[in-house]
Amino acid sequence: MALMDFLKKQFIDVLQWTEDGDGTLAWRYPMRDMEIQTGAQLVVRESQMAMFVNEGQVADVFGAGTHKLVTQNLPLLTNLKNWDKLFESPFKSDVYFFSTRQQLDQKWGTPQPITIRDAEFGAVRLRAFGNYAWRISDPRLFYTEVSGTREKYGTEEVEGQLRGLVLQNISNAIAASGVPFLDLAANQSMFAQALATQLAPEFARLGIKIEGFTVQNLSLPDELQKVLDQKIGMGMVGSDMGKFMQYQTAQAIPEMAKGVGSGGDGGGLAGAGLGMGAGVAMGQILAQNMQSALQPQAPAAAAGAGAAGAGAAGVKAEDVMAMLEKLGELKSKGILTDEEFAAKKAELLKKLV
Repeated sequence: MALMDFLKKQFIDVLQWTEDGDGTLAWRYPMRDMEIQTGAQLVVRESQMAMFVNEGQVADVFGAGTHKLVTQNLPLLTNLKNWDKLFESPFKSDVYFFSTRQQLDQKWGTPQPITIRDAEFGAVRLRAFGNYAWRISDPRLFYTEVSGTREKYGTEEVEGQLRGLVLQNISNAIAASGVPFLDLAANQSMFAQALATQLAPEFARLGIKIEGFTVQNLSLPDELQKVLDQKIGMGMVGSDMGKFMQYQTAQAIPEMAKGVGSGGDGGGLAGAGLGMGAGVAMGQILAQNMQSALQPQAPAAAAGAGAAGAGAAGVKAEDVMAMLEKLGELKSKGILTDEEFAAKKAELLKKLV
């Protein structure tokens, strides 16, 4: 019987794997009734790695190239099997091949809005989606943590876990980046980089490396989108307070005109507690800003004296109150800081003295 068993055995001279399609991450070479001939060739292609496993224990790992299987090239397996250095008999061992090429266009997205915390706006609900690419970087770790002893392991079996890690770490990524949420929302590549940085160690625990990450769409609540639009608009006029007020007035006038044209109260300004006095004040401010922009600058001393005289004679209490209400609204939306609001408030109140 022993002789017949020996004759039935097949000896492997070449071990190799050619992928027959997409999606296979790990593949075990079929070893039933076969043994590996000492001196056999192990062929590992550029997009692969190979690993020997002896009775559940990971042994030697091979990168791309053609490798001759002798004891000198199998130090860990030789040690596990207690071979002599001159061992030349056929042997059995599990051999796994791993695909290390990039797994492209892996989708991620938020099926429901998720809540994140931001230092500036508190709790924010958002939707987002995009794609990412990854590859196996550590076959030993991927084998012990993910694929195990299965004959074949595919991308569809791990993609759910990876998508879950993405969604779980969105809030952590924003917090760890130290960048205000609105800045991340306005720059999707920065948002994607923050997510990739947060996810890298999470994926590495599975023997996987992120090669690319994109945010293709980011949907914000309407209120927060309006604030973002205002910040983008202000980016075009800089930090000059005069230009800032011109920008705010110009934004409000179309709404006022729309409300008046339809028989309303100026786009709902009265309902918001501003009243027609605020509309008149905003018109006056726009006219003053346009006039000051068109006039050439006078000498500093004359300009200072003229401004003081005008402030004492021409500013009405209701105009100042309307301006303070407008500035308070801008502060509540996060457009003005507390310091900027306090400075402008003090400046306006001086004009009432």
